[in-house]
Amino acid sequence: MKDGKGKIIASGGLVGILAALLVKFGNPVNMGICVACFFRDIAGGLGLHRAAVVQYLRPEVPGFILGAFGMAKAKGEFKPRGGSSPLLRFILGFFLMIGALVFLGCPLRMILRLANGDLNALLGLFGYVAGIWVGIQFLKQGFSLGKSIKQPAVSGYTMPVFGVAILLLLLAAPAFIFFSESGPGSMAAPILLALGAGLAVGAVLQRTRLCTAGGIRDIILIKDYHYLWGLIGIFVFALIGNLLFNFETFKIGFTDQPIAHNDHLWNFLGMALAGIAAALLGGCPLRQSILAGEGDTDAAVTILGLTAGAAFAHNFGLAASPAGATLNGKVAVVIGIIVVLAIGYGVVKSVAQKASEGKAKGGISANV
Repeated sequence: MKDGKGKIIASGGLVGILAALLVKFGNPVNMGICVACFFRDIAGGLGLHRAAVVQYLRPEVPGFILGAFGMAKAKGEFKPRGGSSPLLRFILGFFLMIGALVFLGCPLRMILRLANGDLNALLGLFGYVAGIWVGIQFLKQGFSLGKSIKQPAVSGYTMPVFGVAILLLLLAAPAFIFFSESGPGSMAAPILLALGAGLAVGAVLQRTRLCTAGGIRDIILIKDYHYLWGLIGIFVFALIGNLLFNFETFKIGFTDQPIAHNDHLWNFLGMALAGIAAALLGGCPLRQSILAGEGDTDAAVTILGLTAGAAFAHNFGLAASPAGATLNGKVAVVIGIIVVLAIGYGVVKSVAQKASEGKAKGGISANV
């Protein structure tokens, strides 16, 4: 495992096997780890939405952040930074979440669903790849949300403190925190196991930089397959884990899959929206959580967008259910695709204008 390929496969394998174990010990089937779903549950637990079946302060999320924070501090890589297009990042994070909740899962859960036989996730995978391909077209034309700059140390500690606060609220369980009594939000692995899994994933992925969006982007853009091996590791080890620990729930097919629907068009379009947003943001929801633990306030703003998107989705009936995508959700996905494409086009146009102005000034200076 000293070579790069071995390390990235092992890091993906850790995610996959831990996801299977979390299902074995209580997390929802096919949802051992789902970053979008977990932020959605946290939003519900904090009362930001009132969908009673998805309210729980998932300890895995603080684990991702604090695991990455601890590893970054140990390796001297904790660097408070940010300030690049925060409003655009918030909007992109918001619509990434809308797309994920119409599909019913983040890109990581998409892989985990496939590893338990849910073929509906194939439509999500095709959509995610298509969305990333669209995002790459903007990247090729110079799309950039700008350079992050050094921030005060207190800014970098914001998300680790948030993680600690969520854990304290989970343990104290004050009356103003909501806990589901039925549905996915009521299904949870023991707190210490869930937190430990989150810490391990956060620490390891801080080192390997594994990202679903980054892996697909690098294949298409520069023919680099390094991160693909990590994604394969997630799938293979989750598959092995499910066959070993969760065989009673393993089922290959499109119908009667847990917390999923077979509305194929909207599985595709929901993840296409998530793919475009992730490509423009430079990372999937899990990668954003790891970056936030390293002190990246741009990633923290993206997480705020994800959380707001989750609350909005359940307050206004945008999130899908096993019955399929709602009309409101379909409209939101179409609007989201238009908005993220407009952001991509607007930024590229601005970059081109600046380049043109720079050339014009250079020409004037030369003439003078």
